[in-house]
Amino acid sequence: QVQLVESGGGLVQPGGSLRLSCAASRFTLDSYVIGWFRQAPGKEREGISCISQSGTNTYYADSVKGRFTISRDNAKNTVYLQMNSLKPKDTAVYYCAADSSFTRILSGLGDYWGQGTQVTVSS
Repeated sequence: QVQLVESGGGLVQPGGSLRLSCAASRFTLDSYVIGWFRQAPGKEREGISCISQSGTNTYYADSVKGRFTISRDNAKNTVYLQMNSLKPKDTAVYYCAADSSFTRILSGLGDYWGQGTQVTVSS
């Protein structure tokens, strides 16, 4: 069964850092655009970053620009989201998604989705 699995979430103090990973099983990620999304309780899902198949093109939402960095290691079949200067408003469940189209990912669509990892920013 094709799967995306997120990891790396947890509890961190404001100003701290976390690195999320999105790993694939039973398929290779290098043919897919990967997007990171998040959903806080009572709020709509928000697309925060995505990266093209080669890693050449990236996108960041204004809410995370300058603090988060997306990268990929196709040899390890993994995409990362480095999150620095975390704020309480970054608290959410973070999901990764894979799709062949950058446009679809930017629209919040994806062929494959992970189950999510919780990120909590609190003192």
